[in-house]
Amino acid sequence: MTSSSAHESSGVLNKLKSVVSRGRVWLGSDLRALFSASPNEEAFEELETRLLLADVGISATKWLIDVLRREVTHRKAKDTSLVDVLQSNVLELLARVEQPLIIEPTHRPFVVLMVGVNGAGKTTTVGKLASRLSVSGHSVMLAAGDTFRAGAIEQLTEWGERTRSSVIAQAHGTDPAAVVFDALESARARNIDVLLADTAGRLHTSAGLMDQLKKVSRVMARIDASAPHETLLVLDATQGQNALTQAREFHDALGLTGLVITKLDGTAKGGILLAIARELELPVRFLSTGEDVGDLHPFEARTFVRALFAEPDP
Repeated sequence: MTSSSAHESSGVLNKLKSVVSRGRVWLGSDLRALFSASPNEEAFEELETRLLLADVGISATKWLIDVLRREVTHRKAKDTSLVDVLQSNVLELLARVEQPLIIEPTHRPFVVLMVGVNGAGKTTTVGKLASRLSVSGHSVMLAAGDTFRAGAIEQLTEWGERTRSSVIAQAHGTDPAAVVFDALESARARNIDVLLADTAGRLHTSAGLMDQLKKVSRVMARIDASAPHETLLVLDATQGQNALTQAREFHDALGLTGLVITKLDGTAKGGILLAIARELELPVRFLSTGEDVGDLHPFEARTFVRALFAEPDP
């Protein structure tokens, strides 16, 4: 790990500690206190309740409880070691979805399609990602594919100015597929490294709007049969189990390649990542821990788990 990446990991850890501590009901010394005596059925039931309240979900909760029960039955583990067993298995689960976004140089431009429901933070995430890519030396173009929400085009244009990225936009109400098509043509002509395509928010239950996203992908394929090269779903972590439902529906419709988890600076408890990892195993590309341009971080399972199991401040 380079000194810069180590510094970023340290900063992310501190931010995540403050975030998850707001909703912590199953971690740190509190969790150890739960198993301070010989583990019994009441302790397991209490832990199960805490996991569910932390948005871990039924499947992941059942799996974790079963792991601990087997530990007690077969290895006769000491009470205090159960927390370490839990932490180890949470890390193992989340490590499966720790897969960073890789910009393949064989695809130029490398096209990233951003999708999600209303209010998840797609446009802001596009801007933050543009900043990260620009800083790392990539030339970036933004496609203002959200032609529905008032102010969306202006917001993306502002992000373009902040990140020194080109922006392709058309009039409010224009067919999003036409905007993205023009942007891809322009990006190819200018030899741009990465094209980030914003889209309008839509409910995962709206078949018509989901079909519109499929149209965007089909139109891009007329220029580059392999585009989009990445389809990222932006998920609001405060939505709890509804975020899992969104991920499942968008994945079924579009074939997602990764997730960006936003609003971890809100009321989110962090457990939704375990639910997604257990049930969908979709790569988690980034976490967002705030509104600042530097608050978008590559997901690191070990850093996240350290924050979840950190001892609370006195």
